[in-house]
Formats: sequence, C-alpha cells, structure tokens
Amino acid sequence: MVTASDRDGRTIEVRGLTKRFGAVAAVSDLSFTVAPGTVTGFLGPNGAGKTTTLRMLLGLVEPSAGTATIGGVRYRDLPRPITTVGTALEAASFHPGRTARNHLRVMAASSGVPSSRVDAVLALVGLSDYATRRVGGYSLGMRQRLGLAGALLGDPGVLVLDEPVNGLDPEGIRWIRTFLRDLAAEGRTVLVSSHLLSEVQQSVDRLVIIAGGRLVYEGTLDGLDTGGTVLVDAPDRAALAAAIRSAGGSVEPGDGGLSVTGLDATSVGAAALAAGVPLSLLMPRQGGLEQSFLDIVGGGGSR
Repeated sequence: MVTASDRDGRTIEVRGLTKRFGAVAAVSDLSFTVAPGTVTGFLGPNGAGKTTTLRMLLGLVEPSAGTATIGGVRYRDLPRPITTVGTALEAASFHPGRTARNHLRVMAASSGVPSSRVDAVLALVGLSDYATRRVGGYSLGMRQRLGLAGALLGDPGVLVLDEPVNGLDPEGIRWIRTFLRDLAAEGRTVLVSSHLLSEVQQSVDRLVIIAGGRLVYEGTLDGLDTGGTVLVDAPDRAALAAAIRSAGGSVEPGDGGLSVTGLDATSVGAAALAAGVPLSLLMPRQGGLEQSFLDIVGGGGSR
C-alpha cells in the first residue's frame, strides 16, 4: 500500500528551471509536476531541451536557475539514489564484452543492492533467456530492456526513462506500454520522454510538452485534443459560410475551400442542404492529438 508520505516522496517538482550555455538558453523558466501513480509523457521536438531538463533533474547538469527535486530533495542529496530513482538515459552505455547478468551484478555490487535482484529484474523485462549473452550481441530493443532492468534494480518509486520505445518492434512497444502502466498502478512515478506523441499516447496519462526550452502544455491527453475539421466548398462560398455559421460552426479560409470547426461533416452537409446551397466538396479531415501536438510545438527547438 502506498501511503501519503510515500506519494510525497515520489513526486517530481520542477520549478523555474533554466539552463544557459553561453548566450543560448537551452531551458527557460520551466515548471511542471509529475505525480505518483501516473505515466507522464515528457514530449517535445528534437532539440526542445528534454535531455537537458532530465540531466538537471538527475544532477548531471547544474541549473543556471530554478530547482528540480524528487520528494522535495535534489537528486545529489538523496541518501541512496538507486532505491529512490531509476534512470535509463543511454541505451548504448554498456560494456559490450559483459553479459547482461554480469552488467547488472556490477551495478548491484557498486550500489549495495542485493544480488538476488539481478535475476528478478531480468525476468521482469523478459531477458532471462539472454542473461548470459554478451551485450555486444544485443539488438537495440534488447539494450532498451536491459536499460530498464538497470533502472529497476533498486526497486525505486520513481522512474525516469529517455525514449524507452526507441528500437523496439511492435510487440516490444505493446509490452512496454503495459509494463509502464503496471508500474504506475503500483504507485510509482513514471516519467517517459519522447519526441513523438504517437510513440507514447497509448501508455501515458498526462503530458508535459516543451518547445524551445519552454513549457507549452501540461495536462491530460483529452485536454490536448482539439478535434478535427471539415473541408467544404461550393460555387457560392459566401452563402455556404453564412449557412455554416447559422448552424453553429466556425469558418476560416482553407486549402481549396472553407475549413470548418465546431460541426462534423454530416452537420455541415445538412446545413448546406437546408440553406439550398449545392456543395462541390465535403471532406472530413482528422485533427486529433497528433495534429494538436504539432500545432503547439511548431518548429520550436533549442538544443
């Protein structure tokens, strides 16, 4: 059972976080919260500042301003970080000559974690049958799983994972989606970074989206979805626009017609028919999450 104090100790808080590299602001006044019991997607285009933010959270980069804490404590001040925060930032950071089991044994010994955890986490991530294979012969997807095993070694309450589905086949992606949700259901805090919403939208509960080093969205998937539009046209566009507005829709000039929001294609057709306006084009266009994501991040990027 996860108590209130456990939940407080597993909350990630980022407040006013800023990092400058010379004249370049990689992250600017960034604030967000990641709560226990949820899978939170940390999204943004390549160069948006995601990796810099995660490195500040994990004490690898010193902020120029602001704070990033886990349970109110900076990572470097945690008494036993591996039992509080599990991290997987580099899928390729393994000695190629070591087996998966020996890699984890080294990690366990250096961190004071019981060696019995090694085989336990290998089983959790589906690598038991490959435990004695040298990591140099692993596929990228298998390395991702081994990185996740390392993150779980100390049985932490917080997980910070950078692009965890990169290199996984469709079966592996389905597996990790279920696995992350199971971890969150245990009361853990799970923060997953990606530059593609499509990679994580079926596994996350909340989103933190940045562009150009700044926060552009924090909230649920439903809050991001602005819905689709309908592209419609008629020889008498003015009459068509008036009919759509009378029916409660909004109209803007579109690519080859009028772009309508607030009404679906059936309602647009009915409004035109009621007004006696013949249509030359009626086409629903998907908006949804991915389009909303692309709209808010635009071309923004930092480094």
